[in-house]
Amino acid sequence: MSVTPLKYISDLIRARRERSGNLPPGKPAGGLLALSPLVVFLVLYLVSSLVAKDFYKVPIAAAFLLSSIYALLIYRGGNIEQRVAVFSEGAGNPNVLLMIWIFVLAGAFAACAKAIGAIEATVNLTLLILPGKLLLAGLFLASCFISMSIGTSVGTIVALVPIASGIASQTGISTAMMTAIVVGGAFFGDNLSFISDTTIAATRTQGVGMADKFKANIWIAAPAALVVTLIYVLIGQEVGAVPAPESIDWIKLSPYLLVIILALSGVNVLTVLCIGLVLCCVLGLGYGDFSWIGFLEAVGSGIAGMGDLIIVTMLAGGMLEVIRRNGGIAFIINGLTKGIRGQRGAELSIAALVALANLCTANNTIAIITTGSIAKDITDRFGLNPVKTASILDTFSCVIQGILPYGAQLLMASGLAAVSTVSIIGYLYYPMVLLVTALLAILLRFPRRYSRL
Repeated sequence: MSVTPLKYISDLIRARRERSGNLPPGKPAGGLLALSPLVVFLVLYLVSSLVAKDFYKVPIAAAFLLSSIYALLIYRGGNIEQRVAVFSEGAGNPNVLLMIWIFVLAGAFAACAKAIGAIEATVNLTLLILPGKLLLAGLFLASCFISMSIGTSVGTIVALVPIASGIASQTGISTAMMTAIVVGGAFFGDNLSFISDTTIAATRTQGVGMADKFKANIWIAAPAALVVTLIYVLIGQEVGAVPAPESIDWIKLSPYLLVIILALSGVNVLTVLCIGLVLCCVLGLGYGDFSWIGFLEAVGSGIAGMGDLIIVTMLAGGMLEVIRRNGGIAFIINGLTKGIRGQRGAELSIAALVALANLCTANNTIAIITTGSIAKDITDRFGLNPVKTASILDTFSCVIQGILPYGAQLLMASGLAAVSTVSIIGYLYYPMVLLVTALLAILLRFPRRYSRL
């Protein structure tokens, strides 16, 4: 499909929305102006943090608020109420609201689990099983296994970040590093799992089988995971002796064990969190860890702790929707599909395409769906193997999502661990190494079987 038919279809959809009253009249701004709210956000957040010499002092929500106001000001067409309506449509997107539900339930579950001693019990078991020098590598491999089994990075982060944070407090290891280990492993599974939404989106847009995409992807992701595991083994040699737990309250382990087992069984993450919350309530009341009012207070404090994340998620969703409506993503697509030369250039353009779309949507699945048809056109035009294209789409979207400070995964992890997203990014070895192996796969044309038709 060429750019012209895409623009024609986009104009038809826009005209229909204008007639129905769902979109204010006026042409999209397009070009760099449409993308400028994202640039304003990055400048506000990064420059302010550098001036303050402390990334903890700059609230990410404040940067998003100011850049969102700027996005509304440059949006072409409609009065202020209509512009806010466009923003609100993005803030109230079903994907955004689903993530907010997860934030709320995860916060409530984490607070209640902490109140009954579930985190402490799980940390004690981990310290008992894993020797100190293999603690970091063991946690990373556990995150890889769980995320690949359940097919969701968010579910893995919800289950393991509180445990990682507890281990950090017990051992003196950096909380940001322990959190980054879980996040990195979570994206390993998100990239490879047969039930991951990114895998489903990538394979369906390219018309290939999941098994074939896995075979191509494993040659890119497995070397990255192996390198990162070795890095954690080396770093782990500097970890001192971890404190031996005096005892383990096996009953208090059950909430986290149940969450992991249900997640591995394929149960929806919302259902998993609800069941875990009920079990925490039963155990807490039964063992006298809290009264009914105490349970409600724990739930309330957990939800309140996620307040900033909820606000950031809605502001980001609204601002990114304005960028999309203003022609920002279309500008990226048009720019990257011009002047492609050769198969390497074609594959690199697909990688850049999905990466930039991910920056503008903060959702790797949506980025794949948005750019999938263009990637299919490039694949057909330059004789690429569609299996390799599906692998590129999934891998590069996961790389960007894994280091995005306003992405759902890092926001969730930072909220559960009570650290800033920027402090986590500094320790995210897996996405960085995965980026290197993915680029090498394009430049060196491997795996050979999937690098040509």
